[in-house]
Amino acid sequence: MGQAFQPVDSLSSESSRPEGRFAATIGRPTILRSAIRQVGFPDFPRAHTDGADANEAMAEAIDCLGSSIAFAMTDKAIVPKPSRLKRGQKLVPVPLWIVGKLALYWAIRELGISQSELARRLNVRETIVRRMLDPNHDTRQEKIQAALEVLGKRVVMAYDDAA
Repeated sequence: MGQAFQPVDSLSSESSRPEGRFAATIGRPTILRSAIRQVGFPDFPRAHTDGADANEAMAEAIDCLGSSIAFAMTDKAIVPKPSRLKRGQKLVPVPLWIVGKLALYWAIRELGISQSELARRLNVRETIVRRMLDPNHDTRQEKIQAALEVLGKRVVMAYDDAA
């Protein structure tokens, strides 16, 4: 689950508000505290995790972010777009297992269309669209890409150096 990539609206490599990567505060260990690094997300105030070192904290942050997004989607709640990065924060990418579903979830909400309407545009049953948006259902990425294209959207892969 540690793999992740960013869906982007444009092909620019950096932006003050990058799509598909969320700001996180990763605490630094001090003499008074254990070596554990606490992680929190300003966009998901109830999402917290930790790691024994910086690498483990980032891996746990990616997993925690994916779970937080999945829970919000399951509850049909608003999944916020990433807020601007502030000093001292790190960017945490959305995990690969949910990035396509999140892009589709955002597109449907942004355009204000129903799942029924998307199903009509795709010429499929509404249950197919519900499954596409279900974080617990495996959906072929080709189906999600096709749905995004019908909505005039796409997911673009980007990668960069770890750390």
